[in-house]
Amino acid sequence: MNNEITISELARLMNVSVHQLRYFEEKDVLTPAYTDHNQYRMYGMDQVYQLAHILLLRKLGVPVQSIKECMTSYSADQHKQLLHQSLQEINTELLRLQGLQRFITKVLQEQQEFILSSDEYRIKWRDTAYLSHWLEIDAQTKLTARSLAERASQLPNLFESDIYYIENEANILTLYTETQTQGPGVLTLPEGNYLSAQRLIHEDDELEQVVEQFFVYAAAQSYVIAGPVIIIEKSYLSLFPPNGLHYELQALLEPHPEGSQPT
Repeated sequence: MNNEITISELARLMNVSVHQLRYFEEKDVLTPAYTDHNQYRMYGMDQVYQLAHILLLRKLGVPVQSIKECMTSYSADQHKQLLHQSLQEINTELLRLQGLQRFITKVLQEQQEFILSSDEYRIKWRDTAYLSHWLEIDAQTKLTARSLAERASQLPNLFESDIYYIENEANILTLYTETQTQGPGVLTLPEGNYLSAQRLIHEDDELEQVVEQFFVYAAAQSYVIAGPVIIIEKSYLSLFPPNGLHYELQALLEPHPEGSQPT
């Protein structure tokens, strides 16, 4: 009884293509046990184990050109180092994927919230947040591609972040992004109830009108705003439709005296 198998049987057994096996043979990392009288390549158990090792090394990222050296001259310590290196790369990739998962979840949640609250004013509680200083521009000056490019190294993945715009009394507009820690240049947003409004803006002039309407609404409701109005740009939401920028306006409200309610 013939105990060897053909190249197609080996391919099915190891869940690879015949083309891959021929490529491994071409690169001299896998050779058949023998070629029979019909010129069929025949493979035995030695080749099955050899191919298993080749496929494992490929999973670890070893290029085909280096596999022969790994299999013939690597020490146990070198193979252990190879596994540790692969594990480190996998952990790095897992962190990247977890970050991407959080970002996608955030985008979906923010988009759903925008649908539910568009054109409405809401009171929302927010915990203490920390904003990292990014850049300053004159309030009358438009943000340009040049000004972004000059600070590109300071903020990777810029448009995956919420960008906070806060204007001071000197008409200086400061741009911030959220951070997890306090430190130099970090602004603390205190916890509390914030008046919030989400809007889709098509033209720059619309944003000024939205800010004015925000103050008018707060005054009509007898809300007392404590501090500046914060404009939050959420550019990633422009995926949903792509013909405008999404902004959220927020302002911390002074607590009402006990027993007093806004009208």
